[in-house]
Amino acid sequence: MNVLLSVIDPVAISIGPIKIYWYGIIIALAMLIGISLATKEAQKLGLEEDTMVDMALWAIPIGFIGARLYYVLFKWDYYIQNPSEIIAIWNGGIAIYGGLIAGGLAVYWFARRKKMTLTLLLDILAPSVLLAQSIGRWGNFINQEAHGEAVSRQFLETLYLPEFIIEQMNINGTYYHPTFLYESLWSLLGFILLIILRNQKGLLRRGEVALSYVIWYSAGRFFIEGMRTDSLWIGDFLRVSQGLSLVLFVAALGVLMYRRYYTYPPVPYYKDEPKLSKAAN
Repeated sequence: MNVLLSVIDPVAISIGPIKIYWYGIIIALAMLIGISLATKEAQKLGLEEDTMVDMALWAIPIGFIGARLYYVLFKWDYYIQNPSEIIAIWNGGIAIYGGLIAGGLAVYWFARRKKMTLTLLLDILAPSVLLAQSIGRWGNFINQEAHGEAVSRQFLETLYLPEFIIEQMNINGTYYHPTFLYESLWSLLGFILLIILRNQKGLLRRGEVALSYVIWYSAGRFFIEGMRTDSLWIGDFLRVSQGLSLVLFVAALGVLMYRRYYTYPPVPYYKDEPKLSKAAN
């Protein structure tokens, strides 16, 4: 028996002219959880409690700027005609890859400034970022975006989805592939795997947690992006995120193999008494 549910209002709280959106609440929650987990791991490795928070104060704002600029760049034909819309982030339009690139550069700068081991810092962050991405995709769910092609309700029912997800995928009378859910689950599974692998002594070397993150996420994003209807394109032949995913997958796999089999002396294992206070290559 189907239960009729209404579409979720994207506005969580409205006080006069002030509106707080579910999207912002979910993104904020995702970041807080990610920072909390990264902080606990960093403390295990000897970092001060506020180190990850200090880093986040730089990386998160810069990441948001990068995510917006990335989106604007690939929609330049529109924004050159509507320059006032460039800063209108509340109307949507941020790209995860742009955020990861800009945030990654901020982390690199932070590590150099604090004379910390960059590879270990990235290894600490990688699982937390993946979990934050998993949670953040539910903001897309609330906004009814980042979905795939039209499908039948019967198809969604065969996926054994809860009724509230099925109905939220009903946009103006048409049901769509919940690609937000596919990516959220893929990221959640990757988070679990990275945590398990990272905790195995003598398995992953420094930097390999971060490289595994890139390999895992880019592989999933490549296929999921091919199902979406809102992709950024280069011309009419290449989805930007698919192309970038392929490049990142090959590059990360190549770097991992090179460091593992051709670097001498071998890179230390992640669990081998890391010295985060000293800079390393």
